[in-house]
Amino acid sequence: MIHSISVIELQQKINNHDDFILIDVRESFEREHFNIGGIHIPMQNIFERVNDIPKDKNVILYCQKGIRSMIVIQRLSEKFDYQNLINLQGGMDAWLKTKR
Repeated sequence: MIHSISVIELQQKINNHDDFILIDVRESFEREHFNIGGIHIPMQNIFERVNDIPKDKNVILYCQKGIRSMIVIQRLSEKFDYQNLINLQGGMDAWLKTKR
C-alpha cells in the first residue's frame, strides 16, 4: 500500500517544521521551471542514489502529477523494503492549483 499526502497536509508539515525529507523525482528542466525544494533525484537515478534516501524518517516524494513518484515508491518498496515513503497527491500540478 502506498501512503500519500495532500498538498495541504504537506504545507502544514512545512509550516510546522516537521522532520521529514522531501525528494523531487522530476527531470532537471522541470525542477528549474518550478520546485518546492528538497533533494533532487531524477527517477532514472533513484537506484544509484538509494543511500541518500533514509529509512528512519518520513520521506515525501513528488513529481509533476504524482504518477512518477508513485512508481518510484513502488520500486523502492519492492526492491529495498522501504516502509516510510509518502507520495504527494497530484504533485506540482496540485501544488500550483492551491497557490492560485
